[in-house]
Amino acid sequence: MFSKALHNRWLRLCVGVLGELIVAASINLFIVPHNLYTGGLLGFCQLIRTVAAQNLELTPGFDFSGILYLLLNIPLLVLAWRNLGRAFVLRTITCTVCCSLFLTLIPVPAEPIIEDLLTSCLLGGIVGGFAGGMILTCGCSGGGLDILGLYLSKKGKGFTVGKFSVSCNAVLYALCLVLFDASTAIYSTIYTVFSSLFLDRSHQQSITVQMLIFTKEKHPELPRFIMETLERGVTCWKGHGGYTGQPLEVLCVCLNKYEIETLRREIRKIDPQAFFIVQEGVQVGGHFEKHLY
Repeated sequence: MFSKALHNRWLRLCVGVLGELIVAASINLFIVPHNLYTGGLLGFCQLIRTVAAQNLELTPGFDFSGILYLLLNIPLLVLAWRNLGRAFVLRTITCTVCCSLFLTLIPVPAEPIIEDLLTSCLLGGIVGGFAGGMILTCGCSGGGLDILGLYLSKKGKGFTVGKFSVSCNAVLYALCLVLFDASTAIYSTIYTVFSSLFLDRSHQQSITVQMLIFTKEKHPELPRFIMETLERGVTCWKGHGGYTGQPLEVLCVCLNKYEIETLRREIRKIDPQAFFIVQEGVQVGGHFEKHLY
């Protein structure tokens, strides 16, 4: 089902919203009850909430960090609108609003569900990280520093959202260390590191694959589909079968993992007898654009 969702814009959006629900639930159920901070823009919003509650006596009766998170996303959404594509921004707006809503409505337990602090950090990080990667793989985003991470990831090779998240959170947790105590900073860091690792693991746009396609007949529509629809470069070679000696067309293309199924369907449609090889996790140098669907 998840593979089908990647190729249907409405299913992608639904899976993205579901991912936001899982992320919000993991935060409110495992992290907030221990007075820890999630990282990213939401972590800064939670920090502002705590400082406001302690020093300004602002206690509206609900966790207003979700609302603050929504407001601070507005300039980031403007950046995304200009650089990451309008379709992506519309999905991001939907997911950001849903994320803020879920964070506000999902009740925070008065007592932690899991008393052990380390276990809560690990469980929250694993669940939230996989859900976050699922959101990004579907071409959605919950906003916040993910937008900056995706923007920089699109511009620079070897740059991932998870690495950017860890860098920004170093600043956040340094503030936690100064304002609160070492325990809060350390366990919040443990949560964020696990969340970032599992986010990168499940974010399929960060996985590059190489596909070699062998066809016995020349099909100009196939490289045209790769270049025009997938917006990928393709190299065409002339070859021959080692046993039959018959001429072959060999096409070589590098693409992201979630684009494979789209190309497979087109290959079956154009030439059902075509043979192809997929190699995952290849190293790509030079210009290779990361697509956000």
